Amino acid sequence: MSTAFLVVRATLAEMADRPRFDTWYKKEHLPDALKAFNAEAAMRAWSTQDPKVHTAFYRFPSLEAAKAATSGTAIKELIEEFDRVWGDRVHRTRDIIVVEDELKGGIR
Repeated sequence: MSTAFLVVRATLAEMADRPRFDTWYKKEHLPDALKAFNAEAAMRAWSTQDPKVHTAFYRFPSLEAAKAATSGTAIKELIEEFDRVWGDRVHRTRDIIVVEDELKGGIR
């Protein structure tokens, strides 16, 4: 089995929404999605190239687990809530990626 990630890229229409989006995603959406997906972990980050771009990563033990989490009612409810709160002010894309190789190194 290979680790898989659901990657959700969100692009804000307006920088003015970033503080509210940041707080909402951190305190509400990320924990809700982690629980709803039954993912191993959830992470999020802001782009250093484009400050309007936010990416969330949800880790699963396998591609099958990621597909199952993104094909049921849980994701539909999360999408409905996201759309209710943000409407067309945030554009999103989703992708599932599978880790092919992982090398670990020490800090020097």
